[in-house]
Amino acid sequence: MFETLILRQEGAVLTISLNRPTVYNAFNQLMRRELLKALQQAEAEPQVRVVVLTGEGKAFSSGQDLQEVKNQSPDIYRQVLNDGYIPLIRQVRQMSKPVLCRLNGVAAGAGCSLALACDVIIAGEEASLIQVFVNIALVPDSGSSFFLPRLVGLQRAFELAATGRKVSAREAQQLGLVNEVVPQDQLDEAVQRHVSYYAQAPTKALGLIKRMLNRSFQSDLESMMHYETWCQEIASRTSDHQEGVQAFLEKRRPHFQGQ
Repeated sequence: MFETLILRQEGAVLTISLNRPTVYNAFNQLMRRELLKALQQAEAEPQVRVVVLTGEGKAFSSGQDLQEVKNQSPDIYRQVLNDGYIPLIRQVRQMSKPVLCRLNGVAAGAGCSLALACDVIIAGEEASLIQVFVNIALVPDSGSSFFLPRLVGLQRAFELAATGRKVSAREAQQLGLVNEVVPQDQLDEAVQRHVSYYAQAPTKALGLIKRMLNRSFQSDLESMMHYETWCQEIASRTSDHQEGVQAFLEKRRPHFQGQ
């Protein structure tokens, strides 16, 4: 079905691999469109309760394929962003299911933005993040200027964006950019540990938590408390909430179905 992606579904887990390894999984128009379609399909499929994004080969994604924009009018960047990256990043953030990043190698430029848009990042120790835009006299895009200062603070975000230096996986963990770093040969095991939790968690509650945290960036305390009340009412009507209460009373582990 897809030319630039490999999809693997095991139970409630859908793994989407960027599959242009000869160009370090650089994004062209087709891959942007296919990834957006794959994410939309995952959102609509009730059986899918967690999505994992990763890359084939040595890289997660090297960002925009510069061959696509070479010798084009400067207007090409506006078109690529509006038609490609903005819908893609928006889809990741609006997903009602957890999106985990299996950071297997370098994530540069828009590839870095995509990784930072995910809910959890598990990195192999050989992985790295690079805000490479400035190295070709461009500015961060695809959400990086939103994610970076919220994760590392204003001064550090400026440094990373203004220098375009490579941040190793270990440093990225220290800065708060990734959740966990493991030896490269233990990456699949670590991802599976996270996936096992999220695949059995109360999916609707997780989706609401994600919406609440997204909104908190632009809200004050009073607004957020009212929004929490609205979300809590929705969560309290789910079957998983009923199961959670029953399991608590019966002193057993809950068996959430994502409903």
